[in-house]
Amino acid sequence: MAKKYVYNFHEGNGSMRELLGGKGANLAEMMNLGMPVPYGFTVTTEACNQYYADDEKISVGIIAEIMNHLRDLEEESGKEFGSPENPLLVSVRSGARASMPGMMDTILNLGLNDEVVEGLATLTNNPRFAYDSYRRFIQMFADVVMGLSKAKFETVIDEIKEAKHVKLDTELDTDDLKLMVKKFKEFYREQLHDDFPTDPKEQLILAVEAVFKSWENPRAQYYRKMNDIPSSWGTAVNVQMMVFGNMGETSGTGVAFTRNPATGENKLYGEFLMNAQGEDVVAGIRTPQTIDHLKDIMPKAYEQFVDITKKLENHYKDMQDMEFTIENEKLFMLQTRNGKRTASAALKIACDMVAEGLLTKEEAILNVDPSQLDALLHPTFDGAALKDAQVITRGLPASPGAATGKVVFNAEDAKLAANAGHRVVLVRLETSPEDIEGMAAAQGVLTVRGGMTSHAAVVARGMGTCCVSGCGDIKVNEEEKYFTVNGLKFTENDYISLDGSTGNVYGEEVRTVPAKIVGDFETFMSWADEFRKLKVRTNADTPRDAKKAYEFGAEGIGLVRTEHMFFDGDRIKAIREMIVSKTVEQREKALAKLLPMQRGDFEKIYEAMHGLPVTIRYLDPPLHEFLPTEEEDIIALANEMNMGVADLKAVISNLHEFNPMMGHRGCRLAISYPEIAKMQTQAVIEAAINVNERKPHYHIVPEIMIPLVGDKNELAYVKKIVKETADQIIADKGVELTYKVGTMIEIPRAAVLADEIAEEAEFFSFGTNDLTQMTYGFSRDDAGSFLQDYYDKKVYEQDPFARLDQKGVGKLVKMAATLGRQTRPDIKLGICGEHGGDPSSIEFCHKVGLDYVSCSPFRVPIARLAASQAAIRNK
Repeated sequence: MAKKYVYNFHEGNGSMRELLGGKGANLAEMMNLGMPVPYGFTVTTEACNQYYADDEKISVGIIAEIMNHLRDLEEESGKEFGSPENPLLVSVRSGARASMPGMMDTILNLGLNDEVVEGLATLTNNPRFAYDSYRRFIQMFADVVMGLSKAKFETVIDEIKEAKHVKLDTELDTDDLKLMVKKFKEFYREQLHDDFPTDPKEQLILAVEAVFKSWENPRAQYYRKMNDIPSSWGTAVNVQMMVFGNMGETSGTGVAFTRNPATGENKLYGEFLMNAQGEDVVAGIRTPQTIDHLKDIMPKAYEQFVDITKKLENHYKDMQDMEFTIENEKLFMLQTRNGKRTASAALKIACDMVAEGLLTKEEAILNVDPSQLDALLHPTFDGAALKDAQVITRGLPASPGAATGKVVFNAEDAKLAANAGHRVVLVRLETSPEDIEGMAAAQGVLTVRGGMTSHAAVVARGMGTCCVSGCGDIKVNEEEKYFTVNGLKFTENDYISLDGSTGNVYGEEVRTVPAKIVGDFETFMSWADEFRKLKVRTNADTPRDAKKAYEFGAEGIGLVRTEHMFFDGDRIKAIREMIVSKTVEQREKALAKLLPMQRGDFEKIYEAMHGLPVTIRYLDPPLHEFLPTEEEDIIALANEMNMGVADLKAVISNLHEFNPMMGHRGCRLAISYPEIAKMQTQAVIEAAINVNERKPHYHIVPEIMIPLVGDKNELAYVKKIVKETADQIIADKGVELTYKVGTMIEIPRAAVLADEIAEEAEFFSFGTNDLTQMTYGFSRDDAGSFLQDYYDKKVYEQDPFARLDQKGVGKLVKMAATLGRQTRPDIKLGICGEHGGDPSSIEFCHKVGLDYVSCSPFRVPIARLAASQAAIRNK
């Protein structure tokens, strides 16, 4: 039997999202629930993949299936596609398995041509509506299918409105819209040297193909990469009978959420426009009304809609994001999906739904995206600073949070400034999907147009980015890069601040304060901790970082990078003195200066962690990293060190390495210079003894980690130095102190020989940053220059340094864990690379049976939630 590539809505259901995409599956499910869904059919995700497999051509067989289902749609609707007498018009929309709002393209009113539009005008006795639909179709088709600029069409619209002395599209009459259609078609012909297609079936196939193509447009690719969505999923295409919100004042369209997506409040939230089509609401070209006003305008449709929203939320057990159209007072549901929401709203909704009995704790935990928590872990405005700050204008509080930064006026400038280390606020007339990378780079987004469900609002909430929209008082000149408001002018060099919770805009930089875990956040995280098996530690090199991680729930430190302590003032002098020393005695003298500094740092870190485990990695980077490279710095250092410039240059030259990543670093330094390991051991052990004396209830057990081991003998050599030094100090002090010596597994050979290395190591910590570099054979610092080519050409889909390569690097981790436990069943296993804060990598660590993950302080709550979800999913 031939593969089926097209399904009528009534043939599907909600469980078929892999095949039908999220939108198609939910339309089918709503139809099965007896809700008013316009008839239609779905071209599957497999058809999209087949399109790409066939060199971007829709096969004859798939076209035939589409035409068969089009005939079914004609029968169901009682209308005929392409008929002027009783025309069937359709929308063509994308619908991937995962929700990707605004990332792919939609076409409405398809099926119109010069004859059909006249028939529609006669049939509805509403020529203005017919020509309004036709001009919208030409504009969307030209943009989405043929790639013509939207801006030119908007210019034509503005010219006609200016000539008519009106501001709104709704103030244009039939003749104005006929003129607009004529000018649109003329522009189409000028640009493409061809007439606008008049055959509705040709229009349909071109539109389906355009949706398939949009799966690989730059913004869709960027969104997929950002949200870990594989390109192999493909997108489905939904072809649906048009219902019209632009037929006059008895018709309208809107977007609504069953709960407030910004705050989580259990109250219907949304917006609608009368005499409009769907894109008018989200584009922000007209300012919509709030959903509660629909009760006054059309009480019957409003009551039906409220009833449907309650049924949908109870059915899906999650907050729903819905699109609807009212045609001549009759309600139609066009979409439902689990709604994007801010992090604070996600937690409130989860906690409320458990309290309401709608969800169990486990279900609530699975409903929250761990990466969203990041938005709650960053600063908010300082109350005192906010009192003194002047509000220059106010917009809609579209996505909460605090943002302060320099003004930029386009996505490209936002990216460039952010890459240069500047905080920026993106100011736009209105955002479009093309702005996504700039929105991701910005601290906040401010738009002149658009409501609470505009593109800017929805995307910013999903990213956890502060957004104020619909700020109509602002006049933006995007070309000359300035905006004015209430007599004030702001350029690219000026700071502004946004409060996404109130909609306030401040004409200055406003001080921020750190976030705290309280309220719903605290409740929710306590639930997450009930279910997780993995411990969560942090990577922290300073007492401040350790304190912050402890506040966020870290259960220890998995990585203290001691070299990060050497770059301050007196310390860098001492380490440089050690490096240029020619004898052991000179090195020991320099290291003696570092000893009290290291010991003091370790004491503060132990105290910040309140007795929880702390793993301290010994000096890892090659020594040349501590020496200057610029001539004037070399001269200054030579004077400081009382040595000749030529002598210092000789030292620097001797330390130079062609491949430092694989050079004289890690345990190799301790083997060449045992006195470094002795000093660090003395600092670690004495710090632990001192803190245990002051706070005996801490019972500190230092964990000493030897980096870059590739052979058991390397570890045995350094471990002997550590033990001799530590045991002597403990004996001299007359105290009892337990300590552990382990290693980082960051060289593939160490993973392969983990059973042998475990004879010496009491714990393994997988340094997946270096393990990834050495497994792939490329440098993390240099890979950026070519990895983009890999993404563009589908060689790789994800950055292996951001998300653990489970097939390759993961296999080494699993192998080492298994071999290590064979030798030493009680060996502690953890991961301390950046992957320790990535949810998909954390799930892998759970499955492999590691004891803990370690990540940066601000990712600790993310890791706690991801570990909990991994435990629930893999029961």
